[in-house]
Amino acid sequence: MVMTPLDRQLMAVDEIAGHLRGGGAALLPTDTLPALACSPRSAAQIWTLKQRPQDKPLILMAAEVSDLLELTSDIVREDARPLADRYWPGPLTLVLPAEGTLTQYLNPGRDTLGMRIPACALTRSLLAKSGPLATTSANRSGATPSRTAAQAAASFPGLPLLAPLPWPEPSGLASTVLKWTSAGSWQMLRQGAVMVPDVSA
Repeated sequence: MVMTPLDRQLMAVDEIAGHLRGGGAALLPTDTLPALACSPRSAAQIWTLKQRPQDKPLILMAAEVSDLLELTSDIVREDARPLADRYWPGPLTLVLPAEGTLTQYLNPGRDTLGMRIPACALTRSLLAKSGPLATTSANRSGATPSRTAAQAAASFPGLPLLAPLPWPEPSGLASTVLKWTSAGSWQMLRQGAVMVPDVSA
């Protein structure tokens, strides 16, 4: 059996989890678009790899709701929990005030984090082993988003790809982004794949 260049970049869940925990970056499928990911403390490399302005924050993805909502306060959790229960896993990103040090890695100079649980079982199985990951779409800044593993690999040659291929077909639609502003209040930052009743731009 002839190996393709993509085959040589493939890593199974356990192997790629170790690579990520060791500070490496990798390419993953999600329900929306393929992702470029690394551990939060190694997130600075993503801006370099993407040639992305530092004022554009990264998204924290995790396998479990508790992995994300435990990073915020009780009052925010109370508002976020119904949305998380309804739309996660899925294409909704919640931008929440966050406690601790993760904001300095994913959103330098600000006190909020974008959080999401992807509706992609393969990637959630990885997140369960690697822990939460800093993520962004797998394309150079300003370029057309990748839709396939091959396109993601072409944008970032040499980075490992989560096996197996083919990846689940993504929707191609970016996630909807909601920002918590105060108790009971949300601001629509981006209308994407999910329509959230009673919240408008």
